[in-house]
Amino acid sequence: MSVHLVGGGWQDEPDGKAYRAFVAEATARGVTAGRDVPRIAVISVRDGDGHEHAAKLIAHAAAGGAFDPVVTAGDLDDEIPVTAFDDVDAIMIGGGLTPVYRDRIEPHFDLIRARVLAGVPYLGFSAGSAIASSRAVVGGWRVGGVEVAPEDAGEDLDELSVLPGIGLVDISIDVHAAQWGTLSRLIAAVEAGVVDAGAAVDENTVLIAGSGALRVAGSGSVWSVTRTDQGVLVRTLGA
Repeated sequence: MSVHLVGGGWQDEPDGKAYRAFVAEATARGVTAGRDVPRIAVISVRDGDGHEHAAKLIAHAAAGGAFDPVVTAGDLDDEIPVTAFDDVDAIMIGGGLTPVYRDRIEPHFDLIRARVLAGVPYLGFSAGSAIASSRAVVGGWRVGGVEVAPEDAGEDLDELSVLPGIGLVDISIDVHAAQWGTLSRLIAAVEAGVVDAGAAVDENTVLIAGSGALRVAGSGSVWSVTRTDQGVLVRTLGA
């Protein structure tokens, strides 16, 4: 099964393109458990609007195929129970403040990693994508005091912050790339040696990591950032 990393973003009329492969994998997993419609864990950690965010995420994902959402929605200080991941065919982690998501999901890193290794597909949306990496870019808009991204993209942090993530992918992930201007933050992180390599994902776009080559789907691009002997190399992978 695969890890699906969506760069965030909402559509007025969801087309499901960034979610279709994920729901298909969840459906296949559900069939092995005797379910025609898969059960998908939906985790939403927000400041007072957790259920609203979950509902919006479910609506966009459901445009890619039918599923039964198992929602865990809470405020920023609420703990996520381990039962949130019980008897589900896939896991979907929503968006919001990335440092908060990382802290709330951290007690379950080993469990999520084990489930994915056992064949449960994972989808991250915005923050859920960023924390999927072994080295998670959780926020910040300066490196050594130098501006590298818009302040509004800093996630309430000043200096670039990279922390251990779930470990589902080796490269670091940044999100809202073209829309928030976060590609430059990832470039700066690679240039400074804080991370080895990364991918910045546009909104309404998904980077799919599984067996075989990386895949891109949706309406935007994924920006690959690597370090070479000549400097940082940036290239786009079109959807």
